[in-house]
Amino acid sequence: MEFHWTHHARAKMKFYRLSEQRVRGIINSPKRVEQGIAPATTAAMQGVGSKNHPYEIWVMFRKATKNKQQETRIISAWRYPGITKPGEPLPEKILQEISEIEKLKD
Repeated sequence: MEFHWTHHARAKMKFYRLSEQRVRGIINSPKRVEQGIAPATTAAMQGVGSKNHPYEIWVMFRKATKNKQQETRIISAWRYPGITKPGEPLPEKILQEISEIEKLKD
């Protein structure tokens, strides 16, 4: 499987101090998987932190097959303070960032 990273994902990984290895690990063995907020995307999460200070690391990605090879495009990655409930919508700030990225692509 080949991974491709958007500029947005690289910037967020730098901001949240997430390594490529950490992001790949979340995609390969997530604790929870949900439909991504952007069209045709998937969001995967792993819970981390301590009992008193839990947080989650989320990765939004899109899988595709090109030239008989599977490709995974990492769209965004972020840390979420606390614990989300399954199916809970993303925070408004993250939704705004994603919509701004989609506008730039058009």
